[in-house]
Amino acid sequence: MVKTSRRHLLKTAGLGAATAGLMPALSAARELAAPEARAAVAEFELDEITVADLQAGMVSGKHTAQSLVEKYFSRIQALDKSGPGVNSVIELNPDASSIAADLDRERRAGKVRGPLHGIPVLIKDNIDTADQMQTTAGSLALVGSKPLRDAFVAHQLRDAGAVILGKTNLSEWANIRSSHSTSGWSGRGGLTRNPYALDRNPCGSSSGSGAATAANFCALAVGTETDGSVVCPSSANGLVGIKPTLGLISRAGIIPISHSQDTAGPMARTVKDAAILLTALAGSDPNDEATKESDTNRTDYTRFLDPSGLKGARIGIARKYFGFSDAVDDMMNTLIDEMKKQGAVIVDPADLPTHGKFDDTEFTVLLYELKADLEKYLARLPDAKIRTLKDAIEFNERDRLKEMPYFAQDVFIKAEAKGPLTSKEYTDALEANHRLSRAEGIDAVMDKNQLDAIMAPTAGPAWLSDLVNGDHAGGGSSNAAAVAGYPDITVPAGSVFGLPVGVSFFGRAWSEPALLKIAYAFEQLTKARTKPQFLPTVKLQG
Repeated sequence: MVKTSRRHLLKTAGLGAATAGLMPALSAARELAAPEARAAVAEFELDEITVADLQAGMVSGKHTAQSLVEKYFSRIQALDKSGPGVNSVIELNPDASSIAADLDRERRAGKVRGPLHGIPVLIKDNIDTADQMQTTAGSLALVGSKPLRDAFVAHQLRDAGAVILGKTNLSEWANIRSSHSTSGWSGRGGLTRNPYALDRNPCGSSSGSGAATAANFCALAVGTETDGSVVCPSSANGLVGIKPTLGLISRAGIIPISHSQDTAGPMARTVKDAAILLTALAGSDPNDEATKESDTNRTDYTRFLDPSGLKGARIGIARKYFGFSDAVDDMMNTLIDEMKKQGAVIVDPADLPTHGKFDDTEFTVLLYELKADLEKYLARLPDAKIRTLKDAIEFNERDRLKEMPYFAQDVFIKAEAKGPLTSKEYTDALEANHRLSRAEGIDAVMDKNQLDAIMAPTAGPAWLSDLVNGDHAGGGSSNAAAVAGYPDITVPAGSVFGLPVGVSFFGRAWSEPALLKIAYAFEQLTKARTKPQFLPTVKLQG
């Protein structure tokens, strides 16, 4: 969940060894203080490097998987835990180097598992790993929690030969605890900063995955989304983010909010790298019934990456998601003109007939499913300090100086008051969500206009982090695809005062191939990503 992309809900309803020193104990003074000057940032040989480049380096002998782990570890220690203090990595994997060494031995023996063989990846700290790392969702209530088995996502990564480098900080409990939260803050991890301007917010809840990938602390990262938590931090950190169709990637072993909307998704610096990661993560899983159609729809997503993919593509402009920023509107309108020049057929406007009509029902569903799904997850933990949502609320109250120094837990309390998933309020809200976002929403506007994709600004430029008042973001376009369970891809579109802004392409269920084709062609046209400079603040002129 991302609080900023559900701001309409918040307003209307009241509502996302090597590791020894990596659990930050930040004081309130440090968390609130902006850096006074830009920290010295040395050149890094892996800056902006792609998966293909890394593979070529390992083939030539320039790199090994083990040397890549060491270089990324050094980068994290220099810039994440000191220097600029991005604070995006909550824990490093003490087994990463030995895992990489094993993969190097496989390569020397002639076995290469695929494009992710030996590639260092960071994953969000709500994804289970059965190793020496913890899985806490950023909460002190789950410190020490070690699941019995890997999440499906972690299993897929290991099977593909990726090296899980560590876990990233997040908005605690995926930003579903409070309606007044500051994205990127957790009781365990402290506050993550945006590497483009360190006093700005990285968006959430996959804050650490976004900031770390942008800052070149890894080759790739995995985030999770309920509503906006992959696409918003990707937009705010100049990344490509894919929120896939619900069920393409298994949710088993991911600390949940909502089985109706939760999914993991790739976060990368290029569309191709995101497509490579999506290919590895997708697949059916007997532990997640939503994935029963995954094998039918999964494919090698890189084969759809066509630099001419805009030619003839019918793209609808969801104008009702515009209007929150003159600068962003100007950027989008210029890009729409450029897409026309590339042969795209633009239908403008192409708004959802149900725009804004499922905000309240989305929040109702999330409250019910949070209670039911979280308690189902906690029941499977062998050593959990908490077993219910009520336990989590009571834990936070007992340790409120550490867990609630800036914002409380009003959403948790609302969810705890809800009944079972058989409640009429819940079933009616779920039916309305699916009808209004799918058949009468995305599908309706795409059928009417024969669209391949719908386009909108992903979100505005990053806002100032404010632990006193909480988030104060501008706009966002994640909710329709999130509620529908449909795919949404964000791509860097440009910047406002040096802060990245993304554009989203979303569409029907299982339309990842069509969206990737458009997203890749858009990326090749604009080449809008720039690497961050770790500035203390935005430089304004005039």
